[in-house]
Amino acid sequence: MTTNDAMLPAGGGRLMEIRRRALLLADRIPMDLVTLMARLSVAATFWRSGETKVEGFHVTDTAVYLFETEYRLPLIDPWLAAHMAVIAEHLFPVLLVIGLFSRLSALALLGMTLVIEIFVYPDAWPTHGLWAVALILIVRQGPGLFSLDRLLFRLRDQ
Repeated sequence: MTTNDAMLPAGGGRLMEIRRRALLLADRIPMDLVTLMARLSVAATFWRSGETKVEGFHVTDTAVYLFETEYRLPLIDPWLAAHMAVIAEHLFPVLLVIGLFSRLSALALLGMTLVIEIFVYPDAWPTHGLWAVALILIVRQGPGLFSLDRLLFRLRDQ
């Protein structure tokens, strides 16, 4: 009996076996599925936010008003900030969904997340933390198998 075995409660061998099986099962989750889920969930969040700021192809007066009164970003005109946000909240999510320039798109949205957290809603860190984790995962791992990035890089490497 090893020292670690002596420290286990009665039936500890069974607990270790359950733990081992759970870890083996977790290891079978494909990282490509995880990165796809991260891309789609973050993309949906930002796309929905962008959609609240437009009517047709125009940024709403309400969106500009929010940047003037509630969001109040330093060093940037509210009209320009509203338009930049609308472009970013539509462009980068589309790129994430199709998996094109995924790491760059994730970095851009991570920057946006940091701006929102620092200057707009600092008390929303639990939500922003989840976005950041998903975006950092994409930056770290890449977009995964189900992406145009993977297809383009494979073609380029041949």
